[in-house]
Amino acid sequence: VQLQASGGGLVQAGGSLGLSCVASGRTFGNYVMGWFRQAPGKERELVATISWVGGFTKYADSVKGRFTISSDNAKNTVYLQMNSLKPEDTAVYLCAAAPGVPAMQSGLGYWGQGTLVTVSS
Repeated sequence: VQLQASGGGLVQAGGSLGLSCVASGRTFGNYVMGWFRQAPGKERELVATISWVGGFTKYADSVKGRFTISSDNAKNTVYLQMNSLKPEDTAVYLCAAAPGVPAMQSGLGYWGQGTLVTVSS
């Protein structure tokens, strides 16, 4: 199983960036897909999740109204559109897949390698 994240880069505060995560190697019918981020010296933070079935979404309070998670089941791809970026959004963003959010937050399931997002002030 592989989760391949891409789309990170350097952007100015107030700008936008889109991330993609392509999942392969198994079917993820009842799984939840998520984006986490980890900034230097900080704990890993759950940013957003989406269920493959139904497309139900959840967001961290810190990104509500600015980030949008979506999925394309036919392409086995999950996206994270990030708008109105702030310097505090700077982190390595990782995608993950697990049977549920608690399992994902415990580090279980499948994880991608991460992509770096840097927001300059």
